[in-house]
Amino acid sequence: MEPMTIMAGASVAQGIMGFKGNMAAARQAAAVGEYQAQVAENELILTQRARRDQEVSLRRNSERLKGGQRVATAASQIQMSGSPLLALKDTYFNTEVDALRIQYAGSVDEANAASNAAMARMTAKAQSSAYNTAALTSVIGAGSAIASFQQQQTLLGQRSAAYDAQVDFQNRLLALEESRYQKELSS
Repeated sequence: MEPMTIMAGASVAQGIMGFKGNMAAARQAAAVGEYQAQVAENELILTQRARRDQEVSLRRNSERLKGGQRVATAASQIQMSGSPLLALKDTYFNTEVDALRIQYAGSVDEANAASNAAMARMTAKAQSSAYNTAALTSVIGAGSAIASFQQQQTLLGQRSAAYDAQVDFQNRLLALEESRYQKELSS
């Protein structure tokens, strides 16, 4: 087998292997990105549940505190006005402020988790696209190498033909000179 044929075959094999490897890497990058996005979305759900539970716990504790304040006020046999009423009002409003803070923190965490999921998907898409491009580059490179080998083979054939023609021409010239010398010697 000719070395050029072997080189062309190796180039084709390299191109195919590069194509397959890069396509597999593209699929893997997409799968990893989707997994990371799912993890971020699951964290979002867990964060939402934790914030909701935190708010429910805050409100439950606040209701206990307000109930304790009412009982203490009733046990002292004073009316719910003045300082006891202000204390109850402060408890109510502080609970609402704390609940709003919990809700705000939850929305910030939700936005972060959602952006992490989107970023994971975008990164995976970019990596997958890069691997797909590399796969196509492998195939194009193999085709280019084959074309180069064919061009070199053609040039080698043309040079061989030109060399053979030149050798043939020189052999004819030598034969003509030899025949001329033979004529001169015979005369």
